[in-house]
Amino acid sequence: MICSICPRSCGAERTDTVSGGVCQMPLIPVAAKAMLHLWEEPCLVGDRGAGCVFFSGCNLRCSFCQNGSISQGDCGKPVSVSRLREIYEELIEKGAACIDLVTPTHFTPAVAESLDRPLPVPVVWNSGGYEKPETLGMLEGKVQIYLPDLKYALPGPAKEYSGAEDYFHWAKAAILEMFRQTGPYQMENGRLKSGVLIRHLVLPGELENTRRVLDWVSSAFQPGEVLFSLMAQYTPQPGAKGALARRVTRAEYTAAAQYMENCGITDGYLQERTSAKEEYTPDFDLSGI
Repeated sequence: MICSICPRSCGAERTDTVSGGVCQMPLIPVAAKAMLHLWEEPCLVGDRGAGCVFFSGCNLRCSFCQNGSISQGDCGKPVSVSRLREIYEELIEKGAACIDLVTPTHFTPAVAESLDRPLPVPVVWNSGGYEKPETLGMLEGKVQIYLPDLKYALPGPAKEYSGAEDYFHWAKAAILEMFRQTGPYQMENGRLKSGVLIRHLVLPGELENTRRVLDWVSSAFQPGEVLFSLMAQYTPQPGAKGALARRVTRAEYTAAAQYMENCGITDGYLQERTSAKEEYTPDFDLSGI
């Protein structure tokens, strides 16, 4: 396969045995952990947790990634489509409220195949938001909940921190395609059954970027159409420099939350600054894979 799955369109050769491209992954899925995860948004975790499958590799290169050991490292184990399906079923047997696919974009064709038969719980596509709408088309009718990041609305930080100056161009088109597929979000007994939940991580020193993200969301969607999660959990990674060497201040996050309210975005979640803890990052030990 000469890969054009994501906006990088890097044209790399990727097969079940050959890795390549920005993601540095083969075509067959590679995963680092499967677990019941309690630290997603409340509408996703239920009583036992979200059934998370953490995929290795990523088409972004975020300098602040908390999962860097798998997104940019070599941690992970190749899994067949049939084994991937078994992993979903094992998590459901353990009480998973949903199947939460974390950073699956570069494995879209194989993941779509693994979802050919419906599951008894919602499937969550938990991605960085840097995706092609036509690739997302492979998932129509197979994914009930989209959980994209909307990291940037400004090209400067998108280029500096993730090497993707065109991030916003693609992310907003991807989110609109996600919404086209699911329609307005649907809740049942406090659990999200379908729809789009947009995440945005407030970065230290980047309030203007956050404001522009909120501006777009409030202009693109009406109240009651999508959920929005304003995240405070930024945690400096080893070697971080400049503003990224510190956590988000109380004043920064308060200003972001106030701007969100002023934009009329009230459907969703705020986050305690105490969420910025290293221990919330799983130990990627291949368990469950």
